[in-house]
Parts: sequence; C-alpha cells; structure tokens
Amino acid sequence: MATGTVFKYGNNVDTDVIIPARYLNAPSPAELAKHCMEDIDAAYASAVKPGDILVGGWNFGCGSSREHAPMAIQASGAACVIAASFARIFYRNAINIGFPILECPEAAEAIQNGDKVSVDFASGLIADETTGQTFQANPFPAFINNIIEKGGLLPYLKARQKGE
Repeated sequence: MATGTVFKYGNNVDTDVIIPARYLNAPSPAELAKHCMEDIDAAYASAVKPGDILVGGWNFGCGSSREHAPMAIQASGAACVIAASFARIFYRNAINIGFPILECPEAAEAIQNGDKVSVDFASGLIADETTGQTFQANPFPAFINNIIEKGGLLPYLKARQKGE
C-alpha cells in the first residue's frame, strides 16, 4: 500500500531524462536520486517526499536498458510509478530491484499533477483521493509480488536458496 502526492509526466519519458547519462557513474543510489528527473523536471529531486507517486503516459522508461532509471526513482523516495504502459526493459529492471510499477491507462490519463493518490499493490486498486475516482490496474502475479516484497530478484533468490 502507498499513498502520496503525484508528479505527472507525459508520454515517452525515456531513461535519459529519468537519470541523465552524465550521472551514471554516481557512487550510490542516493546520489542518483539527487539528479532524478532533472532534465524534465528540475524541481523533482528537491520536492519529492517518501511515498510520492510518479504518473506517466505511454512507453514510460523507453530508451536505454540502464537499470539506473528505476533505481534513481526508487532512491528518490517515490513509492511507485503508474503509467499507461512501460518499456519492457524498464518494467523488468523495476521488478529486478523490487520497485512496484502499475500499468493503468485510465489512471494515467485522469490523475493530475499534485493529486493525492493511494495504491493497493495486492489488488491493483488505485484511488485518486483528490477527485474520488478509482481505477483498476492488473495486480502483479504472486511470484512477482514475492520478488518485490523481498526487495528485488537477488534477495528473492537468496531467500529461496535458504528455503524462505
């Protein structure tokens, strides 16, 4: 479950604006977070608060295959990304690091910048508390929920190895 204020972006938000290439050698996720979205929204890194939610249009996370993009968003404190659709490599990278993302074109269209939104990851229910509208995204299958709950693919595999 997550509740936060929305930062809304358009279609085709690519990995180069999520985390510009000039910062890819940053020594930590926290350092990446300082530059997250700066080429599309210079105020994002200083304005985002833990639990806030990004909303994007179609093809969010397109561009290069860098895992730094979902890592920078996660490290910035955002709880999740809701978008009309995701580039497949961004989708996979987000799951690999344990960062929840939800596809819901209706929510991506209707939710506005600054709205307060709640997301129930287990059911896929998205509630725009500002407008009272609700939207239904497809929840993750159980095995993907397990990966996210364990903090990503590597922690998940280590837990499985231990029989957890």
